[in-house]
Amino acid sequence: QLHSDQDKGDGSLKYILSGDGAGTLFIIDEKTGDIHATRRIDREEKAFYTLRAQAINRRTLRPVEPESEFVIKIHDINDNEPTFPEEIYTASVPEMSVVGTSVVQVTATDADDPSYGNSARIIYSILQGQPYFSVEPETGIIRTALPNMNRENREQYQVVIQAKDMGGQMGGLSGTTTVNITLTDVNDNPPRFPQSTIHLRIPESSPVGTAIGSVKATDADTGKNAEVEYRIIDGDGTDMFDIVTQKDTQEGIITVRKPLDYETRRLYTLKVEAENTYVDPRFYYLGPFKDTTIVKISVEDVDEPPVFSRSSYLFEVHEDIELGTIIGTVMARDPDSASSPIRFSLDRHTDLDRIFNIHSGNGSIYTSKPLDREISQWHNLSVIAAEINNPKDTTRVPVYVRILDVNDNAPQFAVFYDTFVCENARAGQLIQTISAVDKDDPLGGQKFFFSLAAVNPNFTVQDNEDNTARILTRRNGFSRHEISTYLLPVVISDNDYPIQSSTGTLTIRVCACDSRGNMQSCSAEALLLPAGLSTGALVAILLCIILLLVIVVLFAALKRQRKKEPLILSKEDIRDNIVSYNDEGGGEEDTQAFDIGTLRNPAAIEDKKLRRDILPETLFVPRRTPSAPDNTDVRDFINQRLKEHDTDPSAPPYDSLATYAYEGNDSIAESLSSLESGTTEGDQNYDYLREWGPRFNKLAEMYGGGESDKDTS
Repeated sequence: QLHSDQDKGDGSLKYILSGDGAGTLFIIDEKTGDIHATRRIDREEKAFYTLRAQAINRRTLRPVEPESEFVIKIHDINDNEPTFPEEIYTASVPEMSVVGTSVVQVTATDADDPSYGNSARIIYSILQGQPYFSVEPETGIIRTALPNMNRENREQYQVVIQAKDMGGQMGGLSGTTTVNITLTDVNDNPPRFPQSTIHLRIPESSPVGTAIGSVKATDADTGKNAEVEYRIIDGDGTDMFDIVTQKDTQEGIITVRKPLDYETRRLYTLKVEAENTYVDPRFYYLGPFKDTTIVKISVEDVDEPPVFSRSSYLFEVHEDIELGTIIGTVMARDPDSASSPIRFSLDRHTDLDRIFNIHSGNGSIYTSKPLDREISQWHNLSVIAAEINNPKDTTRVPVYVRILDVNDNAPQFAVFYDTFVCENARAGQLIQTISAVDKDDPLGGQKFFFSLAAVNPNFTVQDNEDNTARILTRRNGFSRHEISTYLLPVVISDNDYPIQSSTGTLTIRVCACDSRGNMQSCSAEALLLPAGLSTGALVAILLCIILLLVIVVLFAALKRQRKKEPLILSKEDIRDNIVSYNDEGGGEEDTQAFDIGTLRNPAAIEDKKLRRDILPETLFVPRRTPSAPDNTDVRDFINQRLKEHDTDPSAPPYDSLATYAYEGNDSIAESLSSLESGTTEGDQNYDYLREWGPRFNKLAEMYGGGESDKDTS
């Protein structure tokens, strides 16, 4: 309540209020000065309000006193319960933790005034989660309450924490939150094999590195605490098998380390250990953190291919051995208990020339063709061994045959020597240095000896004893006019056993040389040429000679071709003929091809005439055939001649087949040919041809004059 000393109670003064909440939250009675709150006030919204009040004259509205300021402070009451910032907390703690291990701290807040009474004093308690966890009342720290809590037994816990104000007294307000606690894993469990003995099987043919099977030890822990390393610590197969840890599955994979053999050993026993790779020193007392099991591996029998006594064979043989000589023997056996017989063979792809062969029963390799080291020094063969009872099971082995050298080749000149001697050479002058080569390869190296086959008055050979020799002259002066070329036989021999030798002939030309011994000319004819002719002139003369020869050859060829062309005969020499060649015929005017008189008189064929239009290249004796009777029909005659020509092998190519068409008897104009006439034309009258018109004038001229025809024939 506000009151002015000037207020006499007569209602002449008026109280007015301004400031925080004036007129809305706070109102003042104008007459009495009493201040009232219009609604409930919350301290948590605003703890104090600053107001200003003044008393004025109601009539004049002038202040009667200065304005005064005052503060309204809100006193707190316990109207807010404690609250947690999160409804659910998540926390974890390692398993096997000692009692009192801190897990997590939860903190609640109270909106009430902590400086006024106990409204904001909070006390924590646990409503759910006992007896595993506890909470400190003042701090809200949650701690473990039981020792050796095992994650493998229970992993998740839910704890409910209460926060209560008023110091936890009756009537205080409270709030709760939930804390989910997880026990994290520690390595407190060793690995354990589920079985004390494990049996595995594997075929003996399994290659090295083959996985036989797996073993696995279980570990109740998780993560790195459950990681296990496997090893073979004992047993009779420690050198035959390996074990590898599979990280993703935590299994131990047993693999083959060495080849297995059923016939040698059929059962192996291994002692396998599984041990944790990470061990927590705090839990050594729970150990040992490893376990063992026995693994028995049975080897199964498999029909194995043959096995050679060696991985490869090397045989050495001299190249001069006789055919059929055994150069070596390969041996193989059946590793199976049945011990099946073995059959040997050569892979012919490695012996395409079939130089070698092998005995199928005992594996002896022998030669079937002569050997020659100079052709091939090495032969790489492949021998196949197969069981007779099971030919599909085969094994190969390489066989290397080295051909040893035998002195079977004579030395020869290393190169072809173009040797010359100057006409002005002196005795003892060097004209050539020679060397030799030999296809053989003796152990001590090559050594050659040079000598002459016979004493030569002109030249001699001097051995340099270094596989070379010098050819020297034995006299002064040589003349190419007398002898232009000398042949010098040189004997070359080696020093190996048996000694081989050969004779090589040096061709020595006599040449003109200058004063320094340089060759100028080796041809004797060169001296006969005029001294003034140069090389260019000689080339020009040679070209002229060649040109003349070409012209002569062309002229001869043209002359020969002209001889084969048809002869130009007189138009008066005309005969009736019907000829069919491969080229187009000339009709009745073609009088050079065939004499129709042969058809009129078959007997005339005995004096066979050659064609006059083409000169035959080969003359042959005509084959005699019986003549046909004069009254033989022309058709029969033609057929007979056709058969004779078809079966005659001596018929020349130019004697082409002649086809004659028999006109028949049904022609209205009757026959225009004289084929049916006899050999004499005196009884034939051809005057009627003139009556047929101008187109038959030629025939009328040909056959009209009977006497003239006879004369010309």
